[in-house]
Amino acid sequence: MTTTASVVAFDQVSKAYDAVRAVDGLSLDLRPGETVALLGPNGAGKSTTLDLLLGLKNPDSGTVRLFGTSPRDAIVAGRVGAMLQSGGLMDEVTVAELVRLACDLHPKSYRPSEVLSRAGIAQIADRKVNKLSGGQAQRVRFALATAGDSDLIILDEPTTGMDVTTRQAFWATMREQADQGRTVLFATHYLEEADAIADRVLVLHRGRLLADGTAAEIKAKAGARRVSFDVEGTVDEPALRALPFLTGIDISGRTVRIQSSDADATVHALYGLGVYPRNLEVAGLGLEQAFVAITTAEEAKSK
Repeated sequence: MTTTASVVAFDQVSKAYDAVRAVDGLSLDLRPGETVALLGPNGAGKSTTLDLLLGLKNPDSGTVRLFGTSPRDAIVAGRVGAMLQSGGLMDEVTVAELVRLACDLHPKSYRPSEVLSRAGIAQIADRKVNKLSGGQAQRVRFALATAGDSDLIILDEPTTGMDVTTRQAFWATMREQADQGRTVLFATHYLEEADAIADRVLVLHRGRLLADGTAAEIKAKAGARRVSFDVEGTVDEPALRALPFLTGIDISGRTVRIQSSDADATVHALYGLGVYPRNLEVAGLGLEQAFVAITTAEEAKSK
């Protein structure tokens, strides 16, 4: 496979729809062999970013390059495979017929039988596409995205509708793709997938790149840790909410869960209240909590 210093390059890219700036001065660079998760709340600009990357939309300003050329030229050359949420599948054909068509159209195609097997849909090859379940339709979309030897695979919410076993098999296949030097970019609402799968995480917010790093780096960027404990006797909720360095608190019965920007100081102050916490645990934020903390802080700045 041909490699290059930059698989995807966005340089100060902006795209607006009337008064809404969906992508705002976005610059990023993806390299060969990376598995990259694209995260962001609804309206963050994820779909528009993917559309710009695939040449489905043109930027108002800035440049988008794939493998040093335009998105259209890279796609025509067969270097890009995409699995998108938008757009339907052809109904009155079988799965095998649709996969065979995708292979026929790809400049560097695989054998249809190989594509069907890798996507886990060989057993439904003779089924009409309009008779598929949601998870089966997703696997067919994946088959179409990997019908040929592409260097970049783009996945938009790929595991929606898949059961746990199918999701695990899907990501095992994607790891194999990355191990072979391909770049995998996926947008997802399943943050546990991003935490487990991606070696790089991009967080978009209002069209801007808010965070870029490993999952561990994104968690550290949130600047908070989790403190959880049980309280014996009466819970003094006002006193707990007044603890220093709190960035979030949840009280459920006698169980207290806190997010703190300085866990040591918060726990010290907790003992100062005369509270003896049972089952005390202090841990770093998960990716989901870090994501919420980062985007919530950004929302607060914009108000």
